[in-house]
Amino acid sequence: MTLTLDIPIELEQELSTEAAQLGVSLPEYVLRLLSFRPPLTPTPQTGADLVAYWREAGLVGTRTDIADSQQYARKLRATAEKRELGDP
Repeated sequence: MTLTLDIPIELEQELSTEAAQLGVSLPEYVLRLLSFRPPLTPTPQTGADLVAYWREAGLVGTRTDIADSQQYARKLRATAEKRELGDP
């Protein structure tokens, strides 16, 4: 199958540089990138599904600046409850 894409020149240059560093053609490099993309997974339906997804993605334990996650969650909740509709 042949696929033609119009991409920004900056992206083309970045991909070309990366391909050259690997010693492959640009089309071959783009094909490799597409071949090794993460598979689509169903949207997590429960909290347990979401935590499992985060673990799988390597996100659990990445916020070492948060010593007490429950306290941090309570603080976030309190902040959200006090903001006005339309506030960020």
